[in-house]
Amino acid sequence: MPPISVILITKNAAAHIECALRSVAWADERIVVDCGSDDATVALAHPLATRVETHPWSGYGAQKNHAASLATHDWVLSLDADEAITDGLRDQIAALPLTPETAAFRMPRVTWYLGRWIRTTDWYPDRAVRLYDRRRARWDDRPVHEALLVDGPIADLSGEIEHRPYADVAEHLGRMNHYTTLAATQMQAQGRQARAWHLLVHPPAAFLRNYVARGGVRDGVPGLIVSLLGAVYVLQKYVKLWERQRQAS
Repeated sequence: MPPISVILITKNAAAHIECALRSVAWADERIVVDCGSDDATVALAHPLATRVETHPWSGYGAQKNHAASLATHDWVLSLDADEAITDGLRDQIAALPLTPETAAFRMPRVTWYLGRWIRTTDWYPDRAVRLYDRRRARWDDRPVHEALLVDGPIADLSGEIEHRPYADVAEHLGRMNHYTTLAATQMQAQGRQARAWHLLVHPPAAFLRNYVARGGVRDGVPGLIVSLLGAVYVLQKYVKLWERQRQAS
């Protein structure tokens, strides 16, 4: 495989950073860019990373681009602090040719939630482009759900990234409040409008898509909770967008 630099951007990730870094111990380089953690994130990262740097927060995409600019190698694997590379994905990456023809690789993520791996709803396969040639790809500057802009073909790998985003439902709800605020900001910047019918139609549609069409029912109560909270997420972002419109007028 080509030499790979792993990048992680962090903020108060002490609960997960060691697991994330150990899962990529095989990589040629592991770079952690922290934006001012006040827990043990930096101290825990130092023994396992090849480089740890503190950099002021500049947005998700910009922070990742800065981390990639520090890399020694052109092939970069972007990993969140609450993620880990599985052995299967590691083996697939190891089998890549020295000079891949594609510009990036996409892989599925599986999320641990309420005591089980969720392989239904919008949460799975949740394919994300994470391994890329930095000469042909760059993160965009969207305030939430940043994406990698790739100049060239993207191939799929089947090995999974394991994702442990929430310690409990309370943390999930807190994170939803934060991200729906960012989503409403992004929608407003795009000129989108929130109407009454959006509030009536989109949340139930999100629930039915997750629980019925995408199989949340097969995951029992956790699948029901994921589907219900997915609908709440949609409702929150449209309500916040509506509120912003009202304040602006």
